[in-house]
Amino acid sequence: MSERTPQERLDDLRARALLGGGEKAVERQHARGKLTARERVELFVDEGSFIEAGAFVTHRCSDFGMEERRVLGDGVITGHGTVDGRPVFVFSQDFTVFGGSLSGAYAEKICRLMDQAMKVGAPVVGLNDSGGARIQEGVVSLGGYAEIFLRNTLASGVVPQISAVLGPCAGGAVYSPAITDFVCMVEDTSYMFVTGPNVVKTVTHEEVTSEELGGAHAHAGKSGVAHFTAANDAAALALLRRVLSYLPQNNAEDPPVVPCDDPPDRADAALDSIVPADPNRPYDIRDVVRGVADVGSFLEVHEEFAPNIVVGFARMAGRSIGVVANQPAVLAGVLDINASVKGARFVRFCDAFNIPLVTFEDVPGFLPGTDQEWNGIIRHGAKLLYAYCEATVPKLTVITRKAYGGAYDVMSSKHIRGDVNLAWPSAEIAVMGAKGAVEIIFRKEIAAAEDPVATEERLIAAYREKFADPYRAAAEGYVDEVIHPSETRHRLCRALELLKTKRDRNPPKKHGNIPL
Repeated sequence: MSERTPQERLDDLRARALLGGGEKAVERQHARGKLTARERVELFVDEGSFIEAGAFVTHRCSDFGMEERRVLGDGVITGHGTVDGRPVFVFSQDFTVFGGSLSGAYAEKICRLMDQAMKVGAPVVGLNDSGGARIQEGVVSLGGYAEIFLRNTLASGVVPQISAVLGPCAGGAVYSPAITDFVCMVEDTSYMFVTGPNVVKTVTHEEVTSEELGGAHAHAGKSGVAHFTAANDAAALALLRRVLSYLPQNNAEDPPVVPCDDPPDRADAALDSIVPADPNRPYDIRDVVRGVADVGSFLEVHEEFAPNIVVGFARMAGRSIGVVANQPAVLAGVLDINASVKGARFVRFCDAFNIPLVTFEDVPGFLPGTDQEWNGIIRHGAKLLYAYCEATVPKLTVITRKAYGGAYDVMSSKHIRGDVNLAWPSAEIAVMGAKGAVEIIFRKEIAAAEDPVATEERLIAAYREKFADPYRAAAEGYVDEVIHPSETRHRLCRALELLKTKRDRNPPKKHGNIPL
């Protein structure tokens, strides 16, 4: 038999690298309803654009018989491709190879990819499907995780980082996705937790399944770790592509502008009647967002978590914006701990990546109660205030109805560098609602009246007529203009055009001390 030529040897190695953990392991992966690591990459990037790096890397462990079990690529596919023609760096963990467990060599592949992404200025997308640290390598594997965490942190606010959790993600492995900007989990096939159900049972005696403890909906609705959920791998990868479409490549670029056939001056007459005449009746703020944004452009983020505030991406005249909106349909739009943290994180992301913020405000204040106070509503509420104060991107605010108390200040008010602050005629800008104000101001008069109820109702009506409107704030210059709701899209598009060259900066410092 003649010796193989160098070209034949290369072709053989390439073929071996493509096999991953072998045909049986691939069959098991498919049986679980999951794509393989390579299938995910090919589905995620533009067709034919992926260039792999590190396909021939193998682990360096010689304990526990590992020297006989070397697989090309060592359980992670790394490289770069394009998404909608724009460069993106991708790593995809391969569960068919040692359960996707991380070794020192595997970690080095990811670290090299992240280092290059920082130099190039392109997003990093991690497709996670791993059993965690490779036990046979001990501290080498743990050190590899720490090297990745460091790069996640250094890249934060420099290039977008997005994680898809497409299988198990446990122990130290959860902290890399947690540092990234957005996390998408797949329903029924992915989970995240620091300690699994068996450890939980041993320590706390709680009986819980993996899905209950750390499944997609547990993290989307309860912990807030997951920003998105998807029905399967393909849906998750399509969602990640959509998220990237709103984002710049890095913090030195502006977000992309896409062609738009939705006229900037489009008036939506339905908005003129969307706010109920009864100030205590709810409406869905998402109808306002969809009525103002480019048709079909709104992508909600963190939809299941803290639904009393709505955040997400949209476009106006083809430009990316970040939307933050109080949701009067849930808890009257009140700000509580979770809503404050959710809003603050989204505001800071948008500010880091030059995405203008558009705020729709209908907020009766912060949620009262011992549970909120003892769990730190002051500290957590201050995060949202801090985030808005710190932000230097264009900040546009529309007060649709209530803007009460400290929550008025927090929600991108003129006082914290709001650039354009508009109000609808239905806006009520005051320290508190009419009933609460009257009960404090006229307490003695109401108590002494022959008919306290009638007197209180008369005083509430008088207070509402005098103070529950936007004109006092407009007279002080705190609202730039009171507009008809149907004019909102046109006014915001004009403001965004004006502010596209805005430049502002904060005092020089290493970093601030946000009230974490």
